[in-house]
Amino acid sequence: MPILEALIGPVAALIDKVIPDKGARDKAKLELLQLQGSQALAEIEARLSAIVAEANSQDPWTSRARPSFLYVMYLLLLWSLPMGLVAAFRPETAQAIAAGMTAYLSALPEALYALFGTGYLGYTAARQWGKVAGTDK
Repeated sequence: MPILEALIGPVAALIDKVIPDKGARDKAKLELLQLQGSQALAEIEARLSAIVAEANSQDPWTSRARPSFLYVMYLLLLWSLPMGLVAAFRPETAQAIAAGMTAYLSALPEALYALFGTGYLGYTAARQWGKVAGTDK
């Protein structure tokens, strides 16, 4: 898919140079964009079907993985409340805790953050798809 996206611009520029008729040129560009859209749609549908199948799995480890991740994220966000209280009474302790957490989170690989984001969005999409399809209540 990235290869196709990288080719769209140069191919559109080539169409501008090769096809002199403005109407035919616009039609060719529209067909190029439709090709891109249909391949992108097919890829998205394939990914979402895998996510939905995983979310509907009877295996408790598989079906609970994404919600568990959400709970971890909520816990990290709620951690700011007690940290605010620590900062009010012991600013140097709060600063040391924050520096330690920042160092730890900065040491995690970028790919892991991408995986977490994909899991979060995938879970949301799968739940919405299930609700629209009527399989989730």
